Amino acid sequence: MPEWTTSLIMTLCGFGVGMVMGATARGARFCTFGAIEDFVLAGKTLRIRSWALAIAVAVIAVQVMRHTGVARLEESIYLVPRLGWAGAIVGGLTFGLGMAFAGTCGYGVLVRMGGGDLKATVNCLVMGATAYMTARGLTGLFRVAAIEPLAIDLPQFDALGLPDVLAGMIGQPPRLLFAPIGLAIGGLIAWWCFANAEFRRARRDILTGLIVGLAVAAGFFLTGYFGDDPFNPSRVVSLTYALPPGETLVWLMTFSGSTANFGIGTVLGTIVGSLVVALAKSETRWEAFDDDREMRRHLIGAMLMGFGGVTALGCTIGQGISAMSTLSLTAPITLASIVVGAVFGLHYVLTGSFREALRQIRPERR
Repeated sequence: MPEWTTSLIMTLCGFGVGMVMGATARGARFCTFGAIEDFVLAGKTLRIRSWALAIAVAVIAVQVMRHTGVARLEESIYLVPRLGWAGAIVGGLTFGLGMAFAGTCGYGVLVRMGGGDLKATVNCLVMGATAYMTARGLTGLFRVAAIEPLAIDLPQFDALGLPDVLAGMIGQPPRLLFAPIGLAIGGLIAWWCFANAEFRRARRDILTGLIVGLAVAAGFFLTGYFGDDPFNPSRVVSLTYALPPGETLVWLMTFSGSTANFGIGTVLGTIVGSLVVALAKSETRWEAFDDDREMRRHLIGAMLMGFGGVTALGCTIGQGISAMSTLSLTAPITLASIVVGAVFGLHYVLTGSFREALRQIRPERR
């Protein structure tokens, strides 16, 4: 029997949550870039609202957990009292552009791998290697030298979440604001989702948003609860697909010399969950690049996602839902930057013109 170490428990927790995420994305076509594409090209909002509902559910659940004092959420990397605005903008724009070039985000890459997409497999290798280099290798030198020094330290706040900052400004304990602000913001987002009659009838999209939001909250709870080992504590994290693919590659290559974690379990679980549903729906088939031009675009996109995801401290899931659920002040900046980068990249891929793509995202003058 294996020894039930903290790292093993964290890996198994990540694997379970990852399986839920992989199966959900494969079964319900949950894709952030697909949601942006639907809205920009066709004016459809179902997948955007499903994604927003996931944010709403995660915000409410996570802020209630903070209010009750479970899961050590104050230790989350998203709540460090340091405003990394440059990383949020540069990383977000870069990640969004790469997402448009690759046709999906890091989460979608793993889901496609589960269905036999060889393009996604190549993208995963390139994205993972670039992400790891940006975190701990060569390209990380640029991040450390040019971007991190621009961050603003805010030691007057215990954490950089909206309730913490407001509480510090009015001189009240932050805990009094966690649940009220979480319920207010989450409820407002949910109201916007269900204000659309078509979405109210879209049971699959509603269920998808609920599952993904709860999965993010579960990630914080599991790592906060089971990782609270006084001898070998694990940091409180949740779902993100920026650095974990790179960590998974390193773990696979140096199995006896490295330790698995929640993120690695999430990566493997997402692929397996997607594979299970793909097999059940007979959707598995090998897919390769059509030509060298498509391959070049995907490789550039994967590199941009790897660099941007680590620089921004998260991807469309890591920042777009996990960080948003903590009400981190940098999360909206990162999310907006990702969306702008993705919209610009989408128009660039369609038109092949930098000027035309820029014109498309500029507001029209009246």
